[in-house]
Amino acid sequence: MTTEQFDGVSVATKANVYFDGKCVSHSITLADGTKKSVGVVLPSTLTFNTGAPEIMECTAGGCEYKLAGSDAWVKSAAGEKFSVPGNSSFQIKVSPAEGAYHYICHFG
Repeated sequence: MTTEQFDGVSVATKANVYFDGKCVSHSITLADGTKKSVGVVLPSTLTFNTGAPEIMECTAGGCEYKLAGSDAWVKSAAGEKFSVPGNSSFQIKVSPAEGAYHYICHFG
């Protein structure tokens, strides 16, 4: 089931802008202190590094991703998630046909 909304959160009003605007997100903190980010990746191929483990949840659109050490690109669509280990990296590819990859990043 895709997460539709978060209630009772604190939202950082300054956006996190990466890769010349190809990825834009906002950091949120839930009432219990859990931190997440909510954002969008526009058509591009980007590489992200992780500190803590992450779960990427697609809420709309789609992408292909490739984890560090893998040669395989894997599709991820709305309602799907993929996990990225901490202290690692992943590539994400969003095609113009997808338009954008809308996501929630759940931190480890």
